[in-house]
Amino acid sequence: MFETNYKNNNAALIVMLTHNDYTVENAFEIFEQCKNSKAKFYGLKEKGLSLKRMKYLYAYIKKHGKTTVLEVAAYTENECLQGAEMALECKCDILMGTIFFDSVNEFCKKNNLKYMPFVGKVENRPSILQGDIEEIIKEANKYLEKGVYGFDLLGYRYLGDAAELNRKFLSQVHAPVCLAGDIDSYEKLDEINKNLPWAFTIGGAFFENKFGKTHEEQINKVCGYTDIYRANQAV
Repeated sequence: MFETNYKNNNAALIVMLTHNDYTVENAFEIFEQCKNSKAKFYGLKEKGLSLKRMKYLYAYIKKHGKTTVLEVAAYTENECLQGAEMALECKCDILMGTIFFDSVNEFCKKNNLKYMPFVGKVENRPSILQGDIEEIIKEANKYLEKGVYGFDLLGYRYLGDAAELNRKFLSQVHAPVCLAGDIDSYEKLDEINKNLPWAFTIGGAFFENKFGKTHEEQINKVCGYTDIYRANQAV
């Protein structure tokens, strides 16, 4: 099982088998190519594959000792509940995304599903984030009081000062935080290593070969980059 301490020595990479907020058609083949990489977390979106294919793929991912994530880019209560039900049926370890609803939170608590909702004003697909930074932080801390596990922060899709949002949020919200969306450069990896979220996602950037040629090569480069940073900080 995965580390539950949100202040890890370095941020964990969650490999999203997704592009433009949809699971890719050949997600199984992509995972097959990189199942022996350094990454320990893999995720899908709620759209792009049939439920039957999602369940089969998640079972295969878990068979290889990986932690599984479903990220739901939905904004109505009904859609968010359906996403939570899908995560449970697929036996996912973590539900990320959705707009926070008490009904979704209670469903997750009842079924021992770790819930990491979006915060701020999230809309569109691919998702974008808007809102005042202090209000976003206040909102997150209110949800913590209601028992959520952590947060899915669309930091680099924020229509404002992303660096300021990420820095302030990670210093003032004491829970697991996953930075998600548009992490596509070593400059952003440097910011992630400095701010140390619990985890971060990369999906589309791997399909666009932002870090190399193959998925396995890119995953190992990103994981190695964070390992080097951690080693340097320990000196």
